[in-house]
This record gives sequence, C-alpha cells and structure tokens, in this order.
Amino acid sequence: MPFLKEPEYTHGKTGKTAILLINLGTPDAPERGAVKRYLKQFLWDQRVVEIPRPVWWLILNGIILPFRSGQSAKKYATIWTKDGSPLKIHTEKQAMLLKGYLGERGHDVHVSWAMRYGSPSIPSALQKLKQEGYDRILILPAYPQYSATTTASNMDAVFSHYQQVRNVPELRFVRNYHDHPAYIEALRQSVLKHWQQNGRPEKLVMSFHGLPKAFLLRGDPYHCECYKTARLLAEKLGLTKDQYLVTFQSRLGKAEWLQPYTEPSVQQLAKDGVKRIDVICPGFIADCLETLEEIAVEVKQAFLTAGGKEFHYIPCLNESPAWLRAMAEISEQHLAGWATMFTAGMRDDQKQQALISRAEAKRLGAPH
Repeated sequence: MPFLKEPEYTHGKTGKTAILLINLGTPDAPERGAVKRYLKQFLWDQRVVEIPRPVWWLILNGIILPFRSGQSAKKYATIWTKDGSPLKIHTEKQAMLLKGYLGERGHDVHVSWAMRYGSPSIPSALQKLKQEGYDRILILPAYPQYSATTTASNMDAVFSHYQQVRNVPELRFVRNYHDHPAYIEALRQSVLKHWQQNGRPEKLVMSFHGLPKAFLLRGDPYHCECYKTARLLAEKLGLTKDQYLVTFQSRLGKAEWLQPYTEPSVQQLAKDGVKRIDVICPGFIADCLETLEEIAVEVKQAFLTAGGKEFHYIPCLNESPAWLRAMAEISEQHLAGWATMFTAGMRDDQKQQALISRAEAKRLGAPH
C-alpha cells in the first residue's frame, strides 16, 4: 500500500491540536442514486452487518439496495431543508460552536467534523488536518453510548487511514459519554423546557437506535449503556419506573433485535388507555431521518391510530447551549495533558480568530 504524501516538515514548529467530531452519515441528496451509494457503504461495513460476505453481498445488492433506496429517498425528501440534510447541518454547527466554547475556556483547539459514511469522509478530514499541521487529534464520536457498530467502526476508519501515513499524529478517542453528568444534564434541561412549554405527558418514552440481539449476546455493551442513560435521566427528572419506558427503534431485517420495539410499544400504550406520550431519542445528539421521520411522523401516526390522543417529539440536543457546554467539558477532560491553552505571546488576531462567542451560538438559532 503506497504512503500518502507528507507535508513539508519544519523543525521547531509548535504542536497543534484538533478535535474531529464524527457522526454516522447522510446521503448527499434525497435521491435514489445518492441514497443507494450511502446505504451500500453503510450496510457493507462488517461492524454493522456480521453476515458472511458472499451471502450478504447477494442480499444487499439483490434485495435491499434495489428496493430500499427508493423508499428511503422519499423519506429523506420529507426532512430535507434548503441547506441540505439536517444531520449534516447540525453536525457542522456543533463543530464550529464547540471550537468557540473551548476557546472561551482558554483552549486553542481546532474542531473539524466528518461522517463515517458519506461526505466529508473520515480519511479526507484526517488528511486535511495533516496538511494543516495538526499533530494531536482527539476523535469525538456523536454516539453517547458505545457500540461496535458505531464507535468501533469510527476507530476502524481512523486506523485504516493511518496505515497509509508515515508520520502518524498522536491520537486519542472518546469511547463513550452515556453517563457523563453534563450530557445527562443537557438531556434533563431539554425535557424540562419542553414540559414547561407543553405540559407533562402520562409517559416519557426514551427511544434508542436498535441493534440485533445477537450483538448483545456477543458482548456489545450498547444495551446496558442505553439503560444507564435512561435511568440517570429519569432520576434527574424525578420519574418513577412507571412514568417512563425504554424502547429501541430502526429494526432492519427479520432477526430479533433489542426489545421492546418502539412502534409496537407506543401502540400498546395507546391501547392501554395512555392518552399522551412524549418521545425523546437520547442516543442521537443531532436530529436526523431516524428522529424527524421515523419517530416524529411514523411512530406518532402509529400511536394516534391505535387510540392515543396527543404525541410530542422532544428534539435532539442539536445546538442547545447546555449540550455545547457538555461537549466542551467532555472534550476538555480528554484533552488533559496536551498543550492547548492560549499562550501569552499569541497575537490578539490569532485569539480572535479562535473564539466564537455564545452570542454567535444564539445567532445561529440554538433551539433550546
């Protein structure tokens, strides 16, 4: 495997630190071709689907991609904005604002972003950081709960890229933050603000992305970390066990996935006489197809059709100030020991370029 070209080396150059925020990904457009390319990359990842490759190649290319691409494209079209995919928009804003929040804490740290599937890709983002002289990189996943299908897949992509690099930068990875106090507090504030504006439900449903049950049995800790997040959030909200429900969404295929499933669960709540539910998706830090279409449209319709009267979707953390503070705190803890603080000799214009004020965060339309 040939090595990538190294930037010109300069002796005595001061080290530079960057954070790379990585989210799952999104198609480039709500069109069949773009969705097919995205799904092919996503579903071919052996971390995501562990079926033997020859068998899975036939299923993926012969059944799933020909039929699912068009259906998914129609769903993406319902949430697409004039600026593009909501997931991409929120991820880009989070990266930019995180740089500002860290700057206010005194850290001279660049923040970039990438997608595990789609663009900008992890290799392209890492190579750009290399060309710009960053030799300390913290990888920050957009997944609070660790799973081999997400967090470890990010690690695979990072390590795979650096197999082509001679001079590898110093690397650190945030593994998870499912129980981080600042993350739980951001969730709590999100829920309370929604309740202050809309009243309280009879039941709070916490819906996490699903995984095949076999992954849990093979040792993936995701299921346990989801339940810990839910328990901590419920405790912060003062909820009893009968006031909230943990469910799992986005099942693919006929194999058993983590249960209880979200849609059948809310249908049963309606049949049991529950008139109003609120649904939050703590495993997603940015709104996307799985929240804006699957939950806010499909699951809502399922609940109302089954006899429910009132359904509220609580948006993801997105650019809420509490979440940006949490991101800064999580990052700061993992940056410990690296020389990231502004120095006395730094020019004022350099400091100014590194800072983005909280007023700018509000101007960008932080929703919470």
